[in-house]
Amino acid sequence: MPKMKSVKGAVKRFKVKKNGTIRRGSAFRSHILTKKTQKRKRNLRGPQTVHSTNVSGILSALCLA
Repeated sequence: MPKMKSVKGAVKRFKVKKNGTIRRGSAFRSHILTKKTQKRKRNLRGPQTVHSTNVSGILSALCLA
Protein backbone atom coordinates (compact mmCIF):
# COMPACT_ATOMS: atom_id res chain seq x y z
CA MET A 1 0.00 0.00 0.00
CA PRO A 2 1.51 3.39 -0.94
CA LYS A 3 1.95 6.27 1.45
CA MET A 4 -0.92 8.67 1.96
CA LYS A 5 -0.36 11.99 0.22
CA SER A 6 -1.38 15.19 1.93
CA VAL A 7 -3.43 17.81 0.09
CA LYS A 8 -0.83 20.37 -0.98
CA GLY A 9 -3.26 23.29 -0.80
CA ALA A 10 -3.96 22.42 2.83
CA VAL A 11 -0.24 22.19 3.61
CA LYS A 12 0.24 25.73 2.30
CA ARG A 13 -2.77 27.17 4.14
CA PHE A 14 -2.72 25.58 7.61
CA LYS A 15 -0.14 25.21 10.38
CA VAL A 16 -0.57 22.83 13.33
CA LYS A 17 0.79 24.18 16.61
CA LYS A 18 2.41 22.06 19.32
CA ASN A 19 -0.74 22.01 21.44
CA GLY A 20 -2.79 20.69 18.48
CA THR A 21 -4.62 23.84 17.46
CA ILE A 22 -4.65 24.71 13.77
CA ARG A 23 -3.91 28.24 12.55
CA ARG A 24 -4.99 29.78 9.25
CA GLY A 25 -4.58 33.08 7.48
CA SER A 26 -7.36 35.62 7.02
CA ALA A 27 -9.29 36.16 3.81
CA PHE A 28 -10.37 39.58 2.46
CA ARG A 29 -6.91 41.07 2.99
CA SER A 30 -5.32 41.03 -0.47
CA HIS A 31 -6.91 43.82 -2.51
CA ILE A 32 -9.69 46.45 -2.53
CA LEU A 33 -8.50 47.65 0.87
CA THR A 34 -9.41 51.33 0.51
CA LYS A 35 -13.10 50.83 1.30
CA LYS A 36 -12.37 48.68 4.37
CA THR A 37 -11.96 50.42 7.71
CA GLN A 38 -8.71 50.40 9.66
CA LYS A 39 -10.38 48.41 12.43
CA ARG A 40 -11.51 45.73 9.99
CA LYS A 41 -8.07 45.44 8.39
CA ARG A 42 -6.39 45.35 11.80
CA ASN A 43 -8.62 42.50 12.95
CA LEU A 44 -7.76 40.54 9.80
CA ARG A 45 -4.03 40.99 10.30
CA GLY A 46 -2.96 38.07 12.52
CA PRO A 47 -3.48 34.35 12.09
CA GLN A 48 -6.85 32.95 13.11
CA THR A 49 -7.73 29.68 14.84
CA VAL A 50 -9.68 27.09 12.84
CA HIS A 51 -13.17 26.33 14.16
CA SER A 52 -13.59 22.99 15.92
CA THR A 53 -16.07 21.66 13.34
CA ASN A 54 -13.42 21.89 10.59
CA VAL A 55 -10.49 20.39 12.51
CA SER A 56 -11.09 16.73 11.61
CA GLY A 57 -11.33 17.45 7.89
CA ILE A 58 -8.18 19.54 7.88
CA LEU A 59 -6.24 16.93 9.84
CA SER A 60 -7.27 14.24 7.36
CA ALA A 61 -6.22 16.49 4.46
CA LEU A 62 -2.84 16.91 6.15
CA CYS A 63 -2.66 13.12 6.77
CA LEU A 64 -2.35 13.66 10.51
CA ALA A 65 -5.52 11.90 11.63
